[in-house]
Amino acid sequence: MLSRFRSADLRRDFTASLVVFLVALPLCVGVAVASGVPAELGLVTGIVGGLVVGLLPGSSLQVSGPAAGLTVLVYEAVQTHGLGTLGVIVLAAGAIQLALGFLGFGRWFRAISVAVVQGMLAGIGLVLILGQSYAMADLKAPSTGLDKMAGLPGLVGDIAAERTALSAFALGAGTIAVLVLWKKLPARISGIVPAALVAVALATATTALFSLPVAKVEVKGLLEAIQPPGVDAFSDLGDVALLGTILAFTLIASAESLFSAAAVDRMHDGPRTQYDKELMAQGAGNAVCGLLGALPMTAVIVRSAANVQAGARTKASRVLHGLWLLLFAALLPAALGVIPIAALAGVLVHAGCKLVPVRELVPLWRAHRGEAVVLTVTAVAIVTTNMFEGVLIGLALAVAKTAWEISHVQMNVKDGDTGSIHVRLTGNATFLRLPHMLDTLEALPKDRPIELDLSGLRHLDHACLTALTNWADRHNEEGTEPVRMSGKVAAAVG
Repeated sequence: MLSRFRSADLRRDFTASLVVFLVALPLCVGVAVASGVPAELGLVTGIVGGLVVGLLPGSSLQVSGPAAGLTVLVYEAVQTHGLGTLGVIVLAAGAIQLALGFLGFGRWFRAISVAVVQGMLAGIGLVLILGQSYAMADLKAPSTGLDKMAGLPGLVGDIAAERTALSAFALGAGTIAVLVLWKKLPARISGIVPAALVAVALATATTALFSLPVAKVEVKGLLEAIQPPGVDAFSDLGDVALLGTILAFTLIASAESLFSAAAVDRMHDGPRTQYDKELMAQGAGNAVCGLLGALPMTAVIVRSAANVQAGARTKASRVLHGLWLLLFAALLPAALGVIPIAALAGVLVHAGCKLVPVRELVPLWRAHRGEAVVLTVTAVAIVTTNMFEGVLIGLALAVAKTAWEISHVQMNVKDGDTGSIHVRLTGNATFLRLPHMLDTLEALPKDRPIELDLSGLRHLDHACLTALTNWADRHNEEGTEPVRMSGKVAAAVG
């Protein structure tokens, strides 16, 4: 019975691995091209995600590889620091992930505001859409998000005026149409072959059939594309800008991987993710990718969901998918050279659209306006500045929002039994509420005793304590009736 069960699991894992391989192949290549690195490096990261991370403990069914969510950051890093330094960045990020996982920080990444993560993904999606819209027309995109938006009218003019740009853009638009329409077909048809593979294959066949003058993927060969970082590249680790890029890689890759793990756990009833071990597995994979000069990796929800839905039972499916990627890269590298770049750009534009939560934003605004603001500001900040600064702005805003929400303080003013005024404070008194508190207190009559009851406060910070004490001192110095304070600060004031 046990042997039959294992045999059944192996058959399911084998089938699932083929599905994940077909999903991963165009995405690995597309992410690499969009990141400004050789296409083979995307395959290298996918291979490491299968053969290295796939064997390590953490999440059994989650699949790792190059992700669209890091495309923008990788492109910025390559343009700023050079391709030779990319390996150092990825290696350092992997080492930090290993250390964080070993120290038990894996579960704390789940404490990152969901609105910030959604805003981060939305910002990435918007930048992908903007940048890859130019790539769909075989044109070079401007460097910044604002320039990309400002250049859209010119892009439309170039597409209308140039036959080559029009042919490429039509090919990319057709790719997006196939991706959208493929899922509307009956499941017995659409479930056989992944939409991305069908779209890229059709675009490639159309290019060959009509001899379209569009740019294609440049092929270097697997071994030629792998360029381990040299010793000189490690000397740049003292650069503050480079350290910021490493931290951004670490934060985004870790958060995306662990959020993906939580989502995958909800898709199956098998073993739950061990977050610290999963973070260490991602760190080990990124360390290997860094040593090979390849792209960084994260757990990818699209491939992971395909793995679960295809019936995978064990980690064998993700290991086998890495093996199929290795065989393809080793035996059929020339096949990459016939793929039009416009088709891969179309795949990434479609992926970028799925990262922008348009449908969820209106319900979120109605239920949690603060969260909607954090999401929107994070996304806009990423588009207008860069990935790292945008995420920091989002995190700072989320912390400020939380601090504001928990600092509610109520002031109940009523007449006392002995002619005094009784003021009772409840809630959390922080410096954020000082203007309201002081305005209320300073408006009280000065010809009656005041009893300030602080026993209902759950929290009183130092700024409020100092302000209340100073107000009481000023009030008493004016020759009016005294202020008597009771509760948490009675001893301190006395």
